[in-house]
Amino acid sequence: MSDKVYKVVVVGMGKRGKHHAAAFHANPRFTVAGICDIDPARMEQAAADLGNPKMSTDAAALAAEVKPDVFCFCTLPNIRSEMVKIGVEAGAKLIAYEKPIALTTAEARKIMDLVRQAGVKTVVSHQHRYGKHYQAVKEVIASGAIGRVHTVYGHATGWMGHMMTHLIEYMRWYNDYADAEWVMGQASGRGKLTDIHASPDYIAGIIQFKNGVRGYVETGAGAPDVPEVDYWWRKCRIGAQGTEGFAEVLTGGGWRAVTKNGVLSGDGCMNYDLDMPPYIADMARWLDDDSAVHPCNGEEAYKGLEIMLGITRSVVEGGQVALPLSDGPAELDELARVLPEKPVLLSMEANRKEYPA
Repeated sequence: MSDKVYKVVVVGMGKRGKHHAAAFHANPRFTVAGICDIDPARMEQAAADLGNPKMSTDAAALAAEVKPDVFCFCTLPNIRSEMVKIGVEAGAKLIAYEKPIALTTAEARKIMDLVRQAGVKTVVSHQHRYGKHYQAVKEVIASGAIGRVHTVYGHATGWMGHMMTHLIEYMRWYNDYADAEWVMGQASGRGKLTDIHASPDYIAGIIQFKNGVRGYVETGAGAPDVPEVDYWWRKCRIGAQGTEGFAEVLTGGGWRAVTKNGVLSGDGCMNYDLDMPPYIADMARWLDDDSAVHPCNGEEAYKGLEIMLGITRSVVEGGQVALPLSDGPAELDELARVLPEKPVLLSMEANRKEYPA
């Protein structure tokens, strides 16, 4: 194992930025060399816990000065390509950032073209997969205990911009990262279109994978309840059905399976303190060894984003949408153009706080 220490710049000192910065600081393979935020007070408050790195409100200037090995940003989703460009120009070997990769296919392609041409590794923060309950479900599926997988599924009451790429990432993981062939979708409700993570209030999609497995994904006001989970943001269920049983994870409530070997279950809950350290450690492994590809690598995340944006295109165009996506207009702008002015119907009363009539 290498003992090289990699320099990191973290942009954004909000909740997620601090999670990332703290995990980098706690790992001896990294040193937080610089932090950035447009709010100086928030940045200064974080600095003491991160070894008092260089600080700046200008991400480009900081990155150019520090020349980090890792450029990490946890900023609003409307400036993704701008941040990636800063990391590439600063000579970063790896860029780590929040999901979704982008808000449009055009911007996502611009980002992927940029990092591919520069030979820069990318990691997208679908770090829930490090939870022991997510891992347990993968182990059950991979063991063959549920037989041949024919269906994968994921649903969450949080809205698309926050939740859907997470769900698709783990669905694809449980399906051995098979590529999608086509998607089809439907959506309702305009309330969240103005959110910074712009989304319809409810969207549901069907995914046909090239290995014959069918996927079903739902996010928002009409998604099913997960009554076993109390905390609203963790009402997520992701799993797989096979010829001899099923296995599924509840983001805030453990896991369970019915298999040819009997009924299985276990605990587990989304926990950044537990999920972030291995997520960060895998970045060091990938920097050390090109073959040790990070489980949350940008290439697979891009395929997941295409599935989500393909579902939104289906809402606009009607019918099935083939993957990979062709060029087209900005998906969310088109969605805003066609969604009718009618209130979304709720799956449960608890959703009314976020999706009022």
